[in-house]
Amino acid sequence: MSNRNSGGGGKRSLLLSLWLLLAASLRLWPAGGSGHVVTHMRGFDGPLPFYLETGYVEVDERHGVQLFYYFVRSEKDSDEDPLVLWLSGGPGCSGISGLAYEIGPLKFDAKGYRGGFPTLLYRPETSTKTSNIIFVDSPVGTGFSYATTEEGLKASDTKAVEQLVIFLRKWLQDHPRFLSNPLYIAGDSYSGLIIPGLTLEIDRSIELGEKPLFNLKGYIAGNPVTDSQFDTDGQIPYLHGMGLVSDELYENARGNCGGKYSAPSNAACTEAIQAIKNCTRDLSGQHILEPACPDVVWSTKTVALADGISRVMLESAEFLSGFKCPEAEYVLSDIWGNDATIQESLGVRKGTIGEWRRFNHGLSYTEDIQSAVEYHSRLATKGYAALIYSGDHDPSITHVGTQAWIRHLNLTIVDDWRPWYVGDQVAGIFF
Repeated sequence: MSNRNSGGGGKRSLLLSLWLLLAASLRLWPAGGSGHVVTHMRGFDGPLPFYLETGYVEVDERHGVQLFYYFVRSEKDSDEDPLVLWLSGGPGCSGISGLAYEIGPLKFDAKGYRGGFPTLLYRPETSTKTSNIIFVDSPVGTGFSYATTEEGLKASDTKAVEQLVIFLRKWLQDHPRFLSNPLYIAGDSYSGLIIPGLTLEIDRSIELGEKPLFNLKGYIAGNPVTDSQFDTDGQIPYLHGMGLVSDELYENARGNCGGKYSAPSNAACTEAIQAIKNCTRDLSGQHILEPACPDVVWSTKTVALADGISRVMLESAEFLSGFKCPEAEYVLSDIWGNDATIQESLGVRKGTIGEWRRFNHGLSYTEDIQSAVEYHSRLATKGYAALIYSGDHDPSITHVGTQAWIRHLNLTIVDDWRPWYVGDQVAGIFF
């Protein structure tokens, strides 16, 4: 991470003084993890039709690291249904990503947005129909999570794993009724590097007999970042398989790179890869069938929220209607998360963060897990259930790359590929 030079000792002294003042004030907050029940929320019509609890769990007493969470009970049988810890990607994506954009019971009404404060709707296909889910703001610095020292805001893959084990242990101590529920660690995207390591650490805790004893049953990872070589090497074959690059471009790359695209070893390979990038550079990096999001969405949003110069534009219908890319809808969550009424209803501690962002690109973060393949290999010997799933329109973390590292595990295949049905329609293929 690069640091901006303020260019003046006076400014640095002032910032240090403000930091010390903030740290001193934050120590007044209790370290306990008692939850805050949310029954109503601005933007949602009427009482919430599900149980929502928010709160903080301290995971580093020395540096006052507090991880914020949203907990939604299962609508079916909360005493028997699985307990799922859901980790969003990034690193730096708030738990609201899972809660309101992916698998949770809320969603923003982007289609009906006409400016001002966004409307929230109930998502009937929520995964909380059959699961208790904790959506956590991890690592520290994400969402409403915070630290009372500058050192505490320094995060990494391995530190995230360490702190999440502490988080789960303390959360279950505060919520003992869920100790016997089957526990699953789940998430998508960048959390693919965190999930297997965290699952292994929980397994180690179980083997040591540490209390409380986790009822760990398995883990789930969607389009998971796993290993830079496997992930990157799967991209070009995927683009060719989807008909997005010609046979000639693909064969030229395969021949000159030997099927290895993550670290080109010769000039011809580099040129072949660049030719494919030139052909596909205007595609969305998230979904090949959806419009790519112009950089102005991100730059405008970042400047507006960081400097407070354009909130009126953010809250205008014209701003959203000008961009057809799905990512533009994320602007609604930034309006939502910075609203004082929302923060009060969620029990957010005043003065603990500055501007709230769904995705904090400015984390002080070290990516120190380069590959999760070995973690998966070790977990495969321990009898836990594992679900690795891939959408077939993601050009970044492709099903081609995911299948490659799964094959590398050299596991015994016990069943053939077969269709997966939702009702009477094929919704995917699995084995």
